[in-house]
Amino acid sequence: MKRKSNSQQITRLLEAAITIAGSEAKLGTLAGYSQNAIWYAKRNGRVSAELASAIDHATKGAISKTQLRPDIFPPATTISGASL
Repeated sequence: MKRKSNSQQITRLLEAAITIAGSEAKLGTLAGYSQNAIWYAKRNGRVSAELASAIDHATKGAISKTQLRPDIFPPATTISGASL
């Protein structure tokens, strides 16, 4: 079940990126991919690391590569109270 919910989350994130860009074709152009590649990723709920990075760049970070592929791009960690 986890796979399916993750797939649905990716689909929702891609839909948000498409909304930001204006269309699948526009997101594809901004990301350097075809409209078909965007459609296919949305349909399958999966993105490559390269596509995740491209969408991050195309949406100016609104949809981050960390959101799309946390397995490859984990959230940044901060060290609180650390003194150097």
